[in-house]
Amino acid sequence: MGGLVLLWVAAASPLAMLDEELLTAHMAQHLLLMTAGPAFLLLGFPGLLLGAGVRTPVRSWFRIFANPLFSWCAAAAVLVGWHIPAVFALGFHSMMWHHAQHATFFIAGLLFWQPVIPSRPGGHQPQWSIVIYLFMATLPCDALSAFLAFCGRVVYPVYLDVPRHFALSALQDQECAGALMWTCVTFAYLIPATLVTLALLSSAGEPRTAVPAEAETAKAPL
Repeated sequence: MGGLVLLWVAAASPLAMLDEELLTAHMAQHLLLMTAGPAFLLLGFPGLLLGAGVRTPVRSWFRIFANPLFSWCAAAAVLVGWHIPAVFALGFHSMMWHHAQHATFFIAGLLFWQPVIPSRPGGHQPQWSIVIYLFMATLPCDALSAFLAFCGRVVYPVYLDVPRHFALSALQDQECAGALMWTCVTFAYLIPATLVTLALLSSAGEPRTAVPAEAETAKAPL
């Protein structure tokens, strides 16, 4: 339910009405569609992309989407691709491409979180590779957000001719959008990375169960 509420906020609330007038609102939509909403949905519906309820031969194809390399590349490509100025303008001026942008944000978010969130309760054990995966995922986000925040020029000219809100110029709006993305993505990936690290350290520190002497005697050859 939390995931569905976040998707509604991104796509149908007053926030969606500001998408074409504030880059900060667009960035908030992007974060809800690609980061928060999919994570909540997968927590509530484990195995969403693993073909639950379909026949085994078909389910094997769904498991390709859970490959961490595929998931990371898909999320990075969607993130960077839609923020290229010419592609961004395409989604800004065309409602069809605008909807396609939102759909790909959401699908990429599901793909990204699939290797992190177990496909079933008590499923795969956390691994150090997940921590590295989450750290690597911050790199394209940090690069894009830093560029938007510090480049000193308006990257998306479409926001120069829209009504201004909250006394923000187009450049200040862009800087706020970059700062919002930088901060939210860092925490969104840092929290699960910390939880996985704590789980790994906890499991590594657990003492091994000693085998009773009676059991050893029973195993000894006659």
